[in-house]
Amino acid sequence: MATVDDVRRQFRNPPPEARPMMRWWWFGPSVDRDEIDRELNAMAAAGLGGAEVAFVYPMAPVTAPFGSLEFLELVGHASRTAQTLGLRFDVTLGSGWSYGGPHVGTEYAARQLHWDRREIGAAAYDVPIVAAWPGDEFVAAYVGDGSAGAPSSYVEVPVREGVIQVPAGGQPREVLIATSRVTGQNVKRAAVGAEGHTLDHYSAAAAQEHIRAVAEPLLKAAMPVGSVFCDSLEVYGGDWTPAMLSEFAGRRGYDLRSRLYELLVETEGSRQLRIDFGRTLSELYEDNFLKVFQSWAAGHGVPFRIQSYGEPPATMSSFRFADISEGEGWAWRGIPETRWASSAANIYGQPVVSAEVWTWVHSPSFRATPLDLQGEAHEHFLSGVNHLIGHGWPYSPSDGPGLGWIFYAAGALDDRNPWWPTATALFGSLQRLSWVLRQGTPVRPVKIYIPASDAYAAVRDGYREPNNLYRVVRQLIPESVPQTIRDAGLDFDLIDDDAITVVDPGDVPVIVVPSGTTLPPDTRRWLDAVRAAGGTVVTDVSTLAQSLPPAPLTPVPDVGVVHRRLDDADLYFVANTSPEARTLTFPAPMERWSPLTGETRSTRSTTLHPYESAILVPAAGTDTVPSTELVCAVDGDWSVAFGNEVRPVTLPHRWEDDPARTTYSGSATYRTQVELPATSDRLLIDLGPGTPVAPDSEPYVPGNSYRALITPPVGVAADVYLNDVHCGALWAPPYQLDLTEAARPGTNDLRIVVHNTAANALSADQHLLDAAAESAAHYGRRFDLQHVEHATDYLDSGLLAVPQILRQA
Repeated sequence: MATVDDVRRQFRNPPPEARPMMRWWWFGPSVDRDEIDRELNAMAAAGLGGAEVAFVYPMAPVTAPFGSLEFLELVGHASRTAQTLGLRFDVTLGSGWSYGGPHVGTEYAARQLHWDRREIGAAAYDVPIVAAWPGDEFVAAYVGDGSAGAPSSYVEVPVREGVIQVPAGGQPREVLIATSRVTGQNVKRAAVGAEGHTLDHYSAAAAQEHIRAVAEPLLKAAMPVGSVFCDSLEVYGGDWTPAMLSEFAGRRGYDLRSRLYELLVETEGSRQLRIDFGRTLSELYEDNFLKVFQSWAAGHGVPFRIQSYGEPPATMSSFRFADISEGEGWAWRGIPETRWASSAANIYGQPVVSAEVWTWVHSPSFRATPLDLQGEAHEHFLSGVNHLIGHGWPYSPSDGPGLGWIFYAAGALDDRNPWWPTATALFGSLQRLSWVLRQGTPVRPVKIYIPASDAYAAVRDGYREPNNLYRVVRQLIPESVPQTIRDAGLDFDLIDDDAITVVDPGDVPVIVVPSGTTLPPDTRRWLDAVRAAGGTVVTDVSTLAQSLPPAPLTPVPDVGVVHRRLDDADLYFVANTSPEARTLTFPAPMERWSPLTGETRSTRSTTLHPYESAILVPAAGTDTVPSTELVCAVDGDWSVAFGNEVRPVTLPHRWEDDPARTTYSGSATYRTQVELPATSDRLLIDLGPGTPVAPDSEPYVPGNSYRALITPPVGVAADVYLNDVHCGALWAPPYQLDLTEAARPGTNDLRIVVHNTAANALSADQHLLDAAAESAAHYGRRFDLQHVEHATDYLDSGLLAVPQILRQA
């Protein structure tokens, strides 16, 4: 906890641990020391806080195969260089995802329960047990009376000396044979030397083997590190482990083998069995993967950070066995993975919750603008995140042809972007917000109950990823529930059957339980305690809005609010998530803190421009909103210079309208002279608000690819100089800068250096396509570049508006 004065004092220059980091992809690996040093220095210069190194598929001939001595020496060199620069260095405990590799034989590989379903006649059958694939293990066989799909009950069939002995019967029957089969899934996007099976996340022996073969050598080479990392769980179809039968009996108190067929066949008790089976999978994942890696990392004094969702069916409370909970996904009015992580972090007392941010930002690579990055970051903050791990920074040789190397599906967020000169201001603002959102404690008056039992039971109901508990739960909770809460200006945590043991029912004003939810007895008793303490249990979501407490700030459409409580006051993060301006009004003065400048002022109302955010705290002062008037439009004689080529130009000026500039990525300098008055007021340059665009204006962009829905007045960022004094950068609404310190009465030289994206150059980069093809030819097809054919769709580069000069009292 802290006071307002404490937080205000540090807001302008917060500590470095709140700086955004970047996932740093090493392709191949094909890296060298000089380029490692150059890129780490570039990260530090941009205001980033560190790198999370990740090892993925090759883009060129491999120089240091994964796990080799050369590879480990380069990891150590990178870590030491980061330390000298004051950067945090995190390491992913494997290549690609999920954990696995050549050390994972069939005894440690992810497994799936495979069913062979046959209709037979009345005669007896002897069926030899044959391993169709390496690692196949027979589990059990069952026979039921009736034609295919008709039997209501089955009995286990005896097995002797490797033969399933189906006895004779008096009618057509159905035989079910259960086999434990290696899923066959290999590590996705693996580096050379890291190919192999994905490991069994339910087996402690498999986890220990991965630690021995991969994690221990990596950590030893990389120390000191900020954390060791595990990406999201994508062990598709993995629902079995060799010890399942004994583990189930020990944990659930009854025999699974005799009823195993009920996972496939509907019976009177099959629903509860599927719930118990799913719960057992979750517990095995926690005990034999999460706890094993957390304990090992703790033995080295290193935090274990994980995106604990997906397959295996991690629960929200599984995060309690991590040191740092991490999510991804940016829908603040919904339930993205970030909310899964931030709820656990809040409930289990983890002060920092991170997010993989910009995963698919404005696809394809190099199309993302600083405004896109800001807008998506705000969505993560609104979902409870307070540390950003950018996705990401592709290692790329500086002397390579074309643009170099990029990750197959993500933003390429490094110093190859022409707009990079503005990155320092962007990352500085995000650092301020990350830090302030760690102060005090979150105020989330609403809880949403996770219907885990129903998700476990739904394994047969046609869900695309039935073992992905998070995704099934998200479909079971109506979308209107989080929307109603957030639109009311309030916030929420998810809560599950494990979390109720640490949450006082007296601290739950409102909890939403989706209609028809299956509730374990302990949860029913806890909900009764919530009611007894005066809380409201909402089971009819149509009445949710009437059951919510009043919001501390008057709700405004598209404006998200995060409420945190300090020692002596309430603090609010507010963010406009729309392309239109929104105004908030307050019954008493509020102090507004700017994340871009660190400046503070008192106000009774405040306008948030498109994709703009602010920090608000109660103020003792009076309203200090200044009045503003137009001085002039800067519509005189302009010139533009691309390098040494200088020519007159009329504004607005869009580069793509010139056929010679359609593939140009870089900077251009606009220059003119402007007459300014003698005044004691502030003088501002204003480029205008930008123009909203329709959500479907770029139909190829997938729904999970964030983009700011605005055509800006400058494409896409600009540095502004008045009389050769740098006045700042423009890349986000309100597109205004203070010129006062540089201004003089009379004639002034105005220079605006505009930077676009590297997407224009990407569209003409045949080298990148050739590199991908050559990699596939030499190492097999490990990736497909996403959407690069759309690199130049809907681009707007240049100075797209006539600047205005404003006088502000």
